[in-house]
Amino acid sequence: KEEKDMKKRIMGLALCATLLASALVGCGGNTTKTTSDTKASTANTSQAASTASTKSEAKSETPASTKPEAVTLNVAYMPNYGSLWAIENAIAQGYLEEEGITVNLTEFQDGPTIIAAMESGSIDIGYIGQGAHKLCINGKASIFALSHISNGDAVIGGKDIKKIADLKGKKVAYSSGTSSEDILLKTLAKEGMKLADVEAVDMDASAIVTAMLSGGVDACATWSPNTLKILDEMKDATKLSDNLTFKDTTVSLASWIVMPNFAKEKKDVLVRFTRALFKAMDYAAKDHQEETAELIAKRIASDKDTVYAQRGDADWLTGKEVAAGAADGTVEKYYELQKKDFIAAGAVEGDPAVKDYVLFDVMIEAGK
Repeated sequence: KEEKDMKKRIMGLALCATLLASALVGCGGNTTKTTSDTKASTANTSQAASTASTKSEAKSETPASTKPEAVTLNVAYMPNYGSLWAIENAIAQGYLEEEGITVNLTEFQDGPTIIAAMESGSIDIGYIGQGAHKLCINGKASIFALSHISNGDAVIGGKDIKKIADLKGKKVAYSSGTSSEDILLKTLAKEGMKLADVEAVDMDASAIVTAMLSGGVDACATWSPNTLKILDEMKDATKLSDNLTFKDTTVSLASWIVMPNFAKEKKDVLVRFTRALFKAMDYAAKDHQEETAELIAKRIASDKDTVYAQRGDADWLTGKEVAAGAADGTVEKYYELQKKDFIAAGAVEGDPAVKDYVLFDVMIEAGK
């Protein structure tokens, strides 16, 4: 009996051992699965981290903002519709703000004075009329945008001067180096005369109106709005010529200019400024002229009606027209014709290629 009890006890121990081994095997399988899941989870986490890192690196390579770098420019203008029509709308309609540009506007009376201020460093960008373009041809400044084709210049005679030939020996006021001188020389040449054939009185543009209205001179060569004021207040005055008088042989242009070094060092800023200018020209060239006159009148402390009357002084080009003309050669032809006219008049030195002083690439890029 004791032997049988011993065998049962041994068989029971063996069964327990077998059951314990099976239990351990089961625990071992769960541990392996958990480890496997952990590895998979770790791999997924690593992959996600890698992806996030890649995205982060890509993000760091992309600018945090597409907003252009803020810049402030000192801009020169003349107190008339032609000079301010685009820049005032570029400000008022927010086009300059879109480009990150703030402008400080400073008034001047003529183009040569503006170029002198640019040479001194006090002005970054300026507007010029026809006459001052000769300085650009002579290498003093670079043209980066055509503003418009002007008809704002005129030669006006007093009560005893009814035709160009009557100017001979008479006292004629003009402003040297400007479109005033340019229109006077053309007008005299039309009748075979030169500056020496009249008593030419060189004076500041702002003084010409006073001299004419007071009778201090017999005739004058000037631009709008001076021309409009003289013709309005002198009922016996006669317009002897204007830009359209010479449309078959030349063209009168108004442009935006910079110093050559500015164009080289800050081309991006120049393109941004021109892009804003072109948008303003698109806005105001054919429409919004009354609104534009209000903006300009406020700027120059004039009345709106006087400014509004100047809207007929030019062919107001859109920015799209200028950009397209720069690309297809039309704008270059304008400046080539202008240059040849200055050469014929002995007003410029040499015969540089137009592309040497007119930045067609800026106009084209700004128009894209």
